[in-house]
Amino acid sequence: MWRAERKAYAALESPIQLAVEVVSTNWEDDYVDKLDEYERLCIAEYWIIDYLAIGKREYLGNQKIPTVFVLSLNGEGKYQRTQFRDNEQIVSPTFPELLLKAAHVLLA
Repeated sequence: MWRAERKAYAALESPIQLAVEVVSTNWEDDYVDKLDEYERLCIAEYWIIDYLAIGKREYLGNQKIPTVFVLSLNGEGKYQRTQFRDNEQIVSPTFPELLLKAAHVLLA
């Protein structure tokens, strides 16, 4: 079980800005458990890379298309999710200068 303890990150001089998870057969960890943990740790941005499209249809849609999800903290400390597929340009609120298309990440 994941435990979000800010004290464990006390050695960091600044907060973690970005966490990236590549989905595997334990996809529920990335979509549910880690999302909750990273939200509690106030990690500004969290990417879920589901290159195999193995998450639930609830997340991926009925056709289950490989997707990059960018989740960013809103003013209430909750993640807002945006999805990117195919040749869509990934938009990173934390790193706006990043020029990366979903296909480049999903096919890597």
